[in-house]
Amino acid sequence: MSVSNQVLTGERADLLATLRRHRGFLRQTVHGLTDEQAAARSTVSELCLGGLIKHVAGTEQRWMRFAEGGAEAMQREPIDWAAQFRMVDGETLAGLLAEFDRVAEATDALIATLDLDAAHPLPQAPWFEAGASWTVRRVLLHLIAETAQHAGHADIIRESIDGAKTMG
Repeated sequence: MSVSNQVLTGERADLLATLRRHRGFLRQTVHGLTDEQAAARSTVSELCLGGLIKHVAGTEQRWMRFAEGGAEAMQREPIDWAAQFRMVDGETLAGLLAEFDRVAEATDALIATLDLDAAHPLPQAPWFEAGASWTVRRVLLHLIAETAQHAGHADIIRESIDGAKTMG
């Protein structure tokens, strides 16, 4: 049975429902846009809608690798920090959304099975407390916050493109 048909209860159900809700807000911001609109920088920010979709999917994928295997698993693929926030040649909005959906499906399946109390030491980085560990639960809360924050960014960008207010 796929996780979309699996009945989760309690904390897992709440975490998954909240993450899905914020993914839906983000996805709604690009509804009906062309590739050119999705790639457009409509504010002084470097952000574009397609880049936000790509960034959130990549971030979710990396954090779920962490949830499964710790910092080493999270860091096994290099990150192009600049390109993760924009659409590059050859990328389409449809392709970015397909990857976003693929990552979401994989995360949803993991949420159904991982021990929420399992913890791993965070990677060494200036933005993490030295020696700190995060549980799978904390990772999921972080993903919810990250997705919600970027859905808000996307709403502003979308409004500046065509006046659409996707969240209000």
